[in-house]
Amino acid sequence: MRSIRAPFARGRGRRTALAVTGLAATLALTSTACGPSDDKASDTSGSSGTSQGADKGSGSGGGGLPADLTDRLKEHGIDPDKWKDGAWKDWSKDDWLREAKDFVNPVIEGLWKPERMRKAKDPNKTIAAKDAAADQGATDPEPQPVQAKPEKTPYHENAAPVGKIFFDSPEGSMVCSGTVVKDPRNPGKSNLVWTAGHCVHAGAQGGWYRNITFVPAYNDLNKSEAELSNAAPQEIAPYGQWWADWVSTSGEWIDRGAASGGAGAPYDYAVMHVKPQQGSKSLEETVGNALGVDFSAPSARSVGSMGAWGYPAAPPFNGLTMHKCIDKPGRLSLDPTQPTMFRIGCTMTGGSSGGGWFRVVNDETKLVSNTSIGPAQNTWLAGPQLGSGAKRVFDMMSEKYGAQ
Repeated sequence: MRSIRAPFARGRGRRTALAVTGLAATLALTSTACGPSDDKASDTSGSSGTSQGADKGSGSGGGGLPADLTDRLKEHGIDPDKWKDGAWKDWSKDDWLREAKDFVNPVIEGLWKPERMRKAKDPNKTIAAKDAAADQGATDPEPQPVQAKPEKTPYHENAAPVGKIFFDSPEGSMVCSGTVVKDPRNPGKSNLVWTAGHCVHAGAQGGWYRNITFVPAYNDLNKSEAELSNAAPQEIAPYGQWWADWVSTSGEWIDRGAASGGAGAPYDYAVMHVKPQQGSKSLEETVGNALGVDFSAPSARSVGSMGAWGYPAAPPFNGLTMHKCIDKPGRLSLDPTQPTMFRIGCTMTGGSSGGGWFRVVNDETKLVSNTSIGPAQNTWLAGPQLGSGAKRVFDMMSEKYGAQ
C-alpha cells in the first residue's frame, strides 16, 4: 500500500512538486498490462476517427472569423455572419455536421458568461440494468455505492488540471468534465484536454456539439450559486476559458454512440486541443500541471483502486462543486465483442461525464479512463479502457495539432 501524492497541486505563481493534498487517498498500486482494445484507428484523411482544424488561418473572413474557417462554413452552406449572430442555434438535420472532417467550433466571444455557465445542464447519459448485464461472464458483481466527496478548495491548489466543459446541444447548454493531459511531443506546453466522446459528439443519431469550451478549476473557491452571481472572474474561471479548436473522438463513438444505453460506451473518449481566449501561454503553462495518460489498459482485477474526479450537475448535485470517488475497480462488459469497461462505486451524477479516472503508475499519477455511463440510480460509474485505439486518437492529436 502506498499513499498517493497529489498530482494536481499547483503553487501560487509556480509549478510545484507533487504534494500531499488533493488526492489524499491510500491506493494499492499494481500495474499489469492486458490486451488493449482494438478500436478503429483514426487519421486526418476524413475517416470517422478524428476532426479537422476548427479555427486556424490568417486573414479574416465573414463575421470576423479566420478566412479558412469562413470558407469551410460556406462549403457547408453556412453563412459565417449569421453563424456568429446566432445561426449556430439551428440544429436542423441538414446543418448538423457529424463527420470527423466537418468539425467547426469558431470562437464566439462573450458567449459563456457566468450566468450561462451556471444554467448549463448535464447530458444525462444512463444505462439500463439489462444492458449492464449483457455478458455476465466478464462482468463483476455490481459495486457498493461510494459517496462522492467534495474536493478541497481552492481547486487551483488541489486539482488544477480538472475542470468543466461547456457546450451547446439541441437540448440547450450542457456541461461535462475534463482533465488537462500532458502532450509528449510538446513537453511542458500541452494544450490537450481529455474528456468523453459524448461530451463533444452526439454519436450515431447526431453530430458535433457547438461552442465547446473548457474552464479548468471552475468555481475555484466552491462558492454557492448566490455567491457566484457577484464573484470576480478569477473566482469563476481562475485560468480563463479555453476554446476547443480541434477535437477528436473514436470512429466507434461516431458510428455507434447513443444518448442512453451502452452503445459505443467502450469507445466513449475524446481529446480536445484548446486555445485561450486571451493570452498566448499554453494550457499546461497556465494551469501549472497536467497528467500523463496510461494506455496499457490494465486488468481491473490487477488494480488496487482508481479515483474519479468531476463536476456532477444532476440532483442532488448542482454542478458548482468538484467531487471525487475512490474505489477498487471491477469489470463491466456490455458486449462480448467489445472491450470490457472499468466500473467503480460512485454517487456522482450527470455532469461528471468526461471527468478523468486516475491511478499511480511507477510513482506517477496518470489518467487511465474517463466517466462514460452510470445507472439511473447513480450508484456506480463506468469508463472505457484506454488501449491502442485511444492511443491512436491521442497520438494523432499530439502529432498534427499539439504544437499549434
